[in-house]
Amino acid sequence: MLSSLLAAISTVFTPFNLLLTFVGAFFGVFIGAMPGLTSIMGLSLLLPLTLTFEGNSGILMLLGVFCGSIYGGSITAILIKTPGTANSAATVLDGYPLAQKGEAAKALGVSTFASTFGGIFSAIMLLWTAPLLSKVALSFTSPEYFALAVFGISMVTSLSSKNILKGLISAVIGLLLATVGMDSLTGAKRFTFDSTYLLGGIAMVPVLIGLYAFSQGLSNIVEGNKVPVKSKEKIRHTFPTPKIIKKIMPTVLRSSIIGTVIGAIPGTGGDIACWTAYNETKRWDKHPEEFGTGRIEGVAAPEAANNAISGGALIPLLTLGIPGDAGTAIMLGALMMQGIVPGPLLFTSEQEKVYIIIVGLFVANIFMGIIGFSGIRLFAKISAVSTRFLTPIVFVFCIVGTYALNSNVNDIFLMFIVGILAYFLQKLDFPMPPIVLGLILGSTLEKNLQRTLILSDGNFSIFLERPIALCLLIAAFASIFLPPVINLIKKKRAEKVDVVTAE
Repeated sequence: MLSSLLAAISTVFTPFNLLLTFVGAFFGVFIGAMPGLTSIMGLSLLLPLTLTFEGNSGILMLLGVFCGSIYGGSITAILIKTPGTANSAATVLDGYPLAQKGEAAKALGVSTFASTFGGIFSAIMLLWTAPLLSKVALSFTSPEYFALAVFGISMVTSLSSKNILKGLISAVIGLLLATVGMDSLTGAKRFTFDSTYLLGGIAMVPVLIGLYAFSQGLSNIVEGNKVPVKSKEKIRHTFPTPKIIKKIMPTVLRSSIIGTVIGAIPGTGGDIACWTAYNETKRWDKHPEEFGTGRIEGVAAPEAANNAISGGALIPLLTLGIPGDAGTAIMLGALMMQGIVPGPLLFTSEQEKVYIIIVGLFVANIFMGIIGFSGIRLFAKISAVSTRFLTPIVFVFCIVGTYALNSNVNDIFLMFIVGILAYFLQKLDFPMPPIVLGLILGSTLEKNLQRTLILSDGNFSIFLERPIALCLLIAAFASIFLPPVINLIKKKRAEKVDVVTAE
């Protein structure tokens, strides 16, 4: 372990890899600070570029984008009351009132400090817990892997949509896309429509760019060009004073723990973590009524939590091959395209690569903090750019990025089709993460189901004989069917209360 860790450190700390991580973090903060651009869009757009780098350099760049974009959303949340990302929605509540009071620099400094601390804390937790969890997962065989894939899809389905039926439909769409191409077991052609382009299956990059980037560009056009309100305050001296750090430290530590734990649960995300941390901070405070009026703890809590997601979400990704959120779903696709297959075997066969990712996460968060404190004034100006100029740039990146990977025009057509369909699906409130997970995990699910049934001569009772697989399947079904049952019970109780009150 120690030798692999030292080898990973020497790899990450080469000048070229450090430069790529820094560039990734810079563009991540830039993307996060742009209203209308999201961290998922940034990861999707830069994915083709990172695949051109050899070895692990591209992964390190994506880690920089992943960390930086989460933090960048707080800049616009504080300055112009417009969260750059959904993860920074709770930051608006106290960050913008602070800016209105002339304390924008103070709020931005606390946001940067809390974000950096939360990210580094989650990286430490990843370094500590991932190897332990992987040892447990080494006992997994094909029935467990099938059940794990079902569990991962079910969690994202149930937690990424208010309507579970729509979440299930999205997951099915992803699974259907995963069946296109040749059957790995029999070699039979499926849904190829006599097209040689589809024989190899649906390409991952065009789908990701279409789902998250191109569809968002279409949405910007339809909704009209938005010109953010510029903040008049001049930003100076953003690093928080020792007195402020002492005041917010309990909040930052508690929120970092909350963010890491929530991030490690497949299907959750930064938005859930930031609201949970904000609510807990408010609940434990002596003056909860002051939250929403400009409390510095109200900025520290969500920012520490949503950046702690970065390391927490990588725990199930690296150990089990299950993404913690939509961002790590793209990371999963990137890793697999680089020939790195996440899962328990990764810790035994390619341990050095695991530690490169973990060390890279440390470095990405440190660079994020440096960029945040030194470049706040620059990003504050960038945040006022209208979507009138951003949208054409997004479309250019979509087309160039899609074509550059395989130099295939069909990839561009596929991206257009997926992007248009994704736009309409989003308007109908269908979630995108289940589609991504269905596409990524579909082959894993199918292959392991085939192997399991071959081992058991087609007898499904094998899942009842495997305790871990059975528990995972029960948890998957519970995550899908339990919420509607709970909501129905609550509705019945509310109706009874109304009847009693009326009497």
